[in-house]
Amino acid sequence: MASFNKVLLMGNLTRDPELRYTASGAAVASFGLAVNRKFKQGEEWKDEVCFVDITVWAKQGENCAQYLNKGSLVFLEGRLNYQTWEADGGQKRSKLEVVANNVQFLTKQGEKVSMDPDTTSAPAADDIPF
Repeated sequence: MASFNKVLLMGNLTRDPELRYTASGAAVASFGLAVNRKFKQGEEWKDEVCFVDITVWAKQGENCAQYLNKGSLVFLEGRLNYQTWEADGGQKRSKLEVVANNVQFLTKQGEKVSMDPDTTSAPAADDIPF
């Protein structure tokens, strides 16, 4: 049976990337991403935000930690990864994250970033020319 797991996201970092290294020396960066969606419900415009945990490995992760910060706009490509573990006290925990293999930096270094969802959301259906 065939399967396919690919994710494309564009959004703003919700926190500075955290860089760490595994015991074998592999770099891994993690950060949160906010993906905004604006839609019309009746006569009213609504904003919806999806928060996603992102993990980036190797040199790409080191670059993210060096050049990105909270508010940076990125476009990334990756795959969904589902993790389960047992917390202290025996509670079972789970988490769905995106493991990115390609991160494009859309904010120039040193550029001030607006966290206004209107500047990062997709165009409204009325604005699409086709």
